Amino acid sequence: MYETKLGTYCWDSKKQSRCVDTIGPVELIKGENPVTVQPGEVITFVMNYEPQPNKHHVNQIYEDISEKVEVKENSFHAPTQKGTYFYSYGVWWMDEHVENLSHGDSTNGER
Repeated sequence: MYETKLGTYCWDSKKQSRCVDTIGPVELIKGENPVTVQPGEVITFVMNYEPQPNKHHVNQIYEDISEKVEVKENSFHAPTQKGTYFYSYGVWWMDEHVENLSHGDSTNGER
């Protein structure tokens, strides 16, 4: 298990609303040691927080090219090509009754 770095986030609750804007995912984890995985290995995101987010998005950044990664059940496969890849993991807590209403979001970085 490896921790990600919390990036930009917003939270809206009955008690308070708060947004924090940070630098992008690559800059956010600059200087951190990369996590070594085997080609094609399954990578799973685990979030120990309730309630769990109900929408997510993962971008893979490799050699300054960003592309969406297909995630199923909070997991995806590592690339088969050797290299250092950066990931941006964004999650949202969307309202179950009002379309397009988010009660919070967070973006995290990992390499």
